[in-house]
Amino acid sequence: MLGEAFYKQFNGSYELKCTDIDVNELWLSYLDFRDMEKYRKDVISFKPNYLFHLGAFTDLEYCEENAEETYLTNTISVENAVYIANELDIPILYISTAGIFDGKKEEYDDWDIPNPLGIYARSKYAGELFVKENAKRYLICRAGWMMGGGPGKDKKFVQKLLKQIKDGKKTLSIVNDKLGTPTYTQDFAVNVKLLLEHEYWGLYNMVCGETTSRLEVAQEILRLLALENQITIKEVSSDFFKKEYYAERPSSERLNNRKLELRKMNIMRSWKIALKEYLDNYYQDYL
Repeated sequence: MLGEAFYKQFNGSYELKCTDIDVNELWLSYLDFRDMEKYRKDVISFKPNYLFHLGAFTDLEYCEENAEETYLTNTISVENAVYIANELDIPILYISTAGIFDGKKEEYDDWDIPNPLGIYARSKYAGELFVKENAKRYLICRAGWMMGGGPGKDKKFVQKLLKQIKDGKKTLSIVNDKLGTPTYTQDFAVNVKLLLEHEYWGLYNMVCGETTSRLEVAQEILRLLALENQITIKEVSSDFFKKEYYAERPSSERLNNRKLELRKMNIMRSWKIALKEYLDNYYQDYL
């Protein structure tokens, strides 16, 4: 999801080498960054000015079931990325998440202290701490509820909802007890670029403007698609999905971009504007 946005936003003005374990684009080459020697060799041979470490396991249930693989992917590989970046004396970009907080506050700024609840959150926070404590120069950017990439890449809430609509569902069960902040991948990549080009290193919350909830996002999707009168939303608590989504999740993952605002570097748009653009650009023919 993020890789597609970074490629789109950086490709015009930078020479890029983009890798993944799933080579599903012409601009991708194969690399499993969990293999330290291959990771190091791949990066050093390209001689980059920056290292963007974007990949991670983000399926919370998978992470709970596969703890060792999760820590290897989400934590140890990040440590390896820091070693490589330091060896080349280049800045590293690490993507963190709103999911590292426990949800006991309604909203979190850049200086609130995380308290991760599960394996996914622990693995991501461990990566964040290692980058902060060991990288010579770094950007850590915390995303919220990610949306981007379209039907082929988006594995998150917006795509899951649109898939149900495409499949003809007339009633959507939506949780009414989860608060958060959407993050459009294209806006995220543009804002990272702004920070990078000003060399304002450090840790930043980076989410779309205006806080919201899963319920309100679903309502807005139906409104944008003019389907409010054809599809019904049934409000449920998170317990309704407990069998499928059993990993512990914070009740609130709302972030605010306080530090970006103070630096006058916040160009993240309202989530409603970003959602409309996302649907217009990626889902025109989907339904």
